[in-house]
Amino acid sequence: MIKNGVSSSGKTQVFGTWIRRFESSHPSHSSKVESGTTFYLPDTEVLMSKNKVVARTTQDLSWMKIFTGNSNGELVKKICDQLGISLGKSVVSTFSDGEIHVEIDESVRGMDVFVVQSISSPVNDNLMELLILIDALKRASAERITAVMPYYGYARQDRKVLPRAPISAKLVADLITTAGASRILTVDLHAGQIQGFFNIPVDHLFAAPVLLEHMRQVRNDIVMVSPDAGGVERARAFAKRLDASLAIIDKRRDSPNVSQVMNIIGDVSGMTAFLVDDMVDTGGTLVRAAYALIENGAKAVYACCTHPVLSGKAVKIISESPIVELIVTDTIPLREEARACRKIKVISISDLLADAIRRIYEDESVSCLFV
Repeated sequence: MIKNGVSSSGKTQVFGTWIRRFESSHPSHSSKVESGTTFYLPDTEVLMSKNKVVARTTQDLSWMKIFTGNSNGELVKKICDQLGISLGKSVVSTFSDGEIHVEIDESVRGMDVFVVQSISSPVNDNLMELLILIDALKRASAERITAVMPYYGYARQDRKVLPRAPISAKLVADLITTAGASRILTVDLHAGQIQGFFNIPVDHLFAAPVLLEHMRQVRNDIVMVSPDAGGVERARAFAKRLDASLAIIDKRRDSPNVSQVMNIIGDVSGMTAFLVDDMVDTGGTLVRAAYALIENGAKAVYACCTHPVLSGKAVKIISESPIVELIVTDTIPLREEARACRKIKVISISDLLADAIRRIYEDESVSCLFV
């Protein structure tokens, strides 16, 4: 709580987080500063001018802590390696009756803490782990807690589609905020409007830069294809950056119990088609779209998505489909069956998340990552 420019800890607000780190590391140091002078602190260059303080810090992550549950250990390890820090010491386990138990095994008082946890299968367990971790860190006096959710579960329940239906995505947002999160960092929300469900800052990253780098390796004539009307904006953004054409699949069901008819809007004849979506769940829509593209003259079909949910028989369906390659990221860890599938190519977004975490910690702009 800030009162008269002074935080509840008694430290001057204007100096930001770097002065807190300096005071804690060197409590006996003091300096008298005149306006217009430049002086140096460890890892910090501070320029004092009239009514203004400008600080440029080198990378000092001593006040950063990263914790995680059991959802995506491999991704978290890569993020920590990129940042050059060790993973926070904690134990996330279950009692014999299934209740989740969390222990934080090191001090986090005054720390800038990031909890990395995807709300993926088992969805409810991973969600509860996230909530309990945040609560434990809040009660341990962490200064700021950022919930880093590479995959935001329940995102498809973002509106009422039937009478008396819940809006579960909003409920999850309320739970995370109530648990004590100060900020949200997530990747490729199913609906961008979910950011409005939170009353705290949300940094919404896109996996497009990572996926585009791999897609540029395909040298043939490319057409970006949206598998439904809802994904047109996403496919258009990819097409613009690859200087490719755009096609849309229009799904129609003329009557109940009749299979969907897929009409292709746009020219795909003789071209390499890239189906683009935010996630692939059962794989049915993606595979039916691939068959429709082949029937309309596409010479090859690739697919890419950010979140490989791959539930049920998705891996088998994709393996037997005409899709040449499915490009996914590691926001959700793959099951063994999916790891063994030669058609599924995984690209890590650890660099993207590590850069975003560092920028948030250093109070730098994250907007340059919103590509």
